[in-house]
Amino acid sequence: MDKTTFYSWMAVIALISFFTGEIVTFMMLFLILITLKEINQNLIKFYDDWKGKN
Repeated sequence: MDKTTFYSWMAVIALISFFTGEIVTFMMLFLILITLKEINQNLIKFYDDWKGKN
């Protein structure tokens, strides 16, 4: 997922959470999504390093 898609989805979720009054839920979801994105990027880097050594 590229940055524009990620931030557009976060904007949609932010609008929904603003109208429903669940700002804390949005913040927690944002932290979870950022963490998962970082984990995914690290796994891709590890895989590329591993593939390059073989």
